[in-house]
Amino acid sequence: MININDSSSALPSALDDKTPAAAAPADPRYAAKATEAAVKFEAFFISHMLRQMRSGTREMAGEDSVFKDPINSDMLEMADNLVADKMAGQRAFGIADAILRQLLPAAGAPVAAGSAAKTDNIAAPLNKSL
Repeated sequence: MININDSSSALPSALDDKTPAAAAPADPRYAAKATEAAVKFEAFFISHMLRQMRSGTREMAGEDSVFKDPINSDMLEMADNLVADKMAGQRAFGIADAILRQLLPAAGAPVAAGSAAKTDNIAAPLNKSL
């Protein structure tokens, strides 16, 4: 039987130095894999968005429109995937950055304080007056 008041309980403490949550900065291999996965997810997201936009254009196009013709749809899909990969590599949408902020929090800084400082200028206005 486990005694609740026993200090050597089977569950690790949140402040215990041996737990993964209290570990030092992230392993470089983990950071590289997380970055690659985040960029691939952003590429998938952009690719899916382009596919949906092209599908919507095809549905709204008239019968004699060039957008209704499915002849080169496979080549257009390949081009969309290449554009999505290139945009994700440049982190154009910031999706990979948002994922990495959650997976790789800044070392030594509390998660809540670090994320609040980074998100102040996320939605900067697009129509700034010059």
